[in-house]
Amino acid sequence: MRDSLRYWQKCWQLSALFALVTLALPSHANDSKGDPRDPWEGFNRGIFAFNEAADRYVATPIARGYKTVTPGFVDTSIDNFFNNIGEFKNFTNNLLQGSLGDAGTDLSRFVVNTTVGVLGIFDVASYVGLERENEDFGQTLAVWGVGDGPYLMLPVLGASTLRDGVGRGVDSLSSPQRAVEPESADYGLTFLELVQKRAALLGAEDLISGDKYSFLKDAYFQRREFLINDGEFQDSFGDEDFESFDF
Repeated sequence: MRDSLRYWQKCWQLSALFALVTLALPSHANDSKGDPRDPWEGFNRGIFAFNEAADRYVATPIARGYKTVTPGFVDTSIDNFFNNIGEFKNFTNNLLQGSLGDAGTDLSRFVVNTTVGVLGIFDVASYVGLERENEDFGQTLAVWGVGDGPYLMLPVLGASTLRDGVGRGVDSLSSPQRAVEPESADYGLTFLELVQKRAALLGAEDLISGDKYSFLKDAYFQRREFLINDGEFQDSFGDEDFESFDF
């Protein structure tokens, strides 16, 4: 457990280092459009190009293989399992945001799905009217009045902002999944979760038009606003389901 925490701390220390490096970038790193949300676009596009190559040659082939060999009901069960683990994150952040009713729903979902749903493999809670939410520490910081900060493309992790990058680190280090022993099992679960999430987005590229970097940046900010405001938001993409469109 201690070694696992050290591993994740190093990952987020590296991400923080990238953020600090960008603070020293000169102003001409901005693109000609001068997007105020993205003052480090030159740096971000470099990281984006690296992520695209890693996705094309590593993540996508693995995700396609996973989709090919995994029956639909098994894929759904795996998704439900990781969503159930995520109820701890939802519960904690709803408490921190002062949303006691939603926190109660998160706790109820976890209890029902862990027991009746066999460790979360079956999403029984949704069938009895306990709808799942998606909360994280980045949203909590937003509720506390912390601004987005500059847009930041993180290596491997993808689109973020300085605020949401900090939030990701807190959520990762506080996840009950980190308590899994032995350490190899923890890494195995993390790898499976990443593959399952990437497989769920296969074909999403068909929704992208124009400059992919700019499209995904706009979609990221739209989705974050949607989540922070609990869905009370009119977006320029129409009636897209931003709750399920993960980045």
